[in-house]
Amino acid sequence: MTRHRAAIGRAAIFAAILIVQTSPAPAQTFDSYRCADGTKFLLAFYPSDQRAYLQIDGRAVTLKKRLAISGQRYSGSGVSLTMTASGAFIRHVRRPVTACELS
Repeated sequence: MTRHRAAIGRAAIFAAILIVQTSPAPAQTFDSYRCADGTKFLLAFYPSDQRAYLQIDGRAVTLKKRLAISGQRYSGSGVSLTMTASGAFIRHVRRPVTACELS
């Protein structure tokens, strides 16, 4: 009887591992932006994460969410991103703030 229970236990663990490994990745928001100064960047958000993930100037940058009076603001590694109802604005690597739109 103990061999039978052990076999059932191993089968249950194996089934649980298969379910976890075959579950789809969590949904994400992924957008491409083009700015007035010619800058292009990719932006990704994950539902369980407060950070924004950018691909800009050939490098990956993770931005932490910051306090904003209106809209959403993220910054880190010399990049600042503000998203409001009127659009997105980015400032990076000592360049002036520039307006951006989905491309």
